[in-house]
Amino acid sequence: MPLLEIRNLKVEFATAKGPFKALDGVDYTVEGSEVLAIVGESGSGKSVAMLAVMGLLPDTATITADKMEFEGRDLRTLSTQERRKVIGKDISMIFQEPVASLNPCFTIGYQLNETLKTHTNLSGKGRKARVIELMKSVGLPKPEERVNAFPHQMSGGQCQRVMIAMAIACSPKLLIADEPTTALDVTIQKQILDLLVQLQQDSGMGLIMITHDMGVVAETADRVIVQYKGNKMEEADVLSLFEDPKHAYTRALLSALPENADGDRLPTVSDFASEGGF
Repeated sequence: MPLLEIRNLKVEFATAKGPFKALDGVDYTVEGSEVLAIVGESGSGKSVAMLAVMGLLPDTATITADKMEFEGRDLRTLSTQERRKVIGKDISMIFQEPVASLNPCFTIGYQLNETLKTHTNLSGKGRKARVIELMKSVGLPKPEERVNAFPHQMSGGQCQRVMIAMAIACSPKLLIADEPTTALDVTIQKQILDLLVQLQQDSGMGLIMITHDMGVVAETADRVIVQYKGNKMEEADVLSLFEDPKHAYTRALLSALPENADGDRLPTVSDFASEGGF
């Protein structure tokens, strides 16, 4: 049984100009201990799909799916109380822009403690020890001191490590990382990616990596889904995708990598439009 199985997922938003279709019948399957990359340019529906799984889309969104199951449980029929027991514990998510995702009014330690308080039966002393342990596990220096720091007193990379610590606090079976390195410099990006992969390998959890960076895909993924304008263009294991991309849009993405440039000009998606299919 797949860890996560979604069939024919459609998401439509009500707007002042009429309905906007963000996803148009996309399928996703994630096995345990697998790293799935969902790749595509901004607006392709990558984040929308995972926010639908998390139940975090606004009321303006209409979500339909033939199947949306986690470990065989139908996520579409869970009550609010049942969903809260799953989301944040068994399924967790790292959001874009870590500084914006943390509450500026509370210390790092307080925010990590709240996650444990909600989803575990640990005592106050046990939660305090677990917070320090989590901060150490994600490589935060001097956790005994940092536990009392506020988000603005930490760098972007450190805040992202806090978000990762928060996401893995309850040992989730599935971790969704939404553009986890977007706001970070190149050196910190590498550290964060290495950390996520190491945590995934150590725990055996499933990992969904949402990105537009094909370099991230090459480094982290076992399998890749390529999206464009709310549709799945291609799905393949990572080696097959890079060695023999089948879809014109996938070839367009790969050709846009600087190392694949032919001449002085990088190709654009429109250069491949004549091949059809998108």
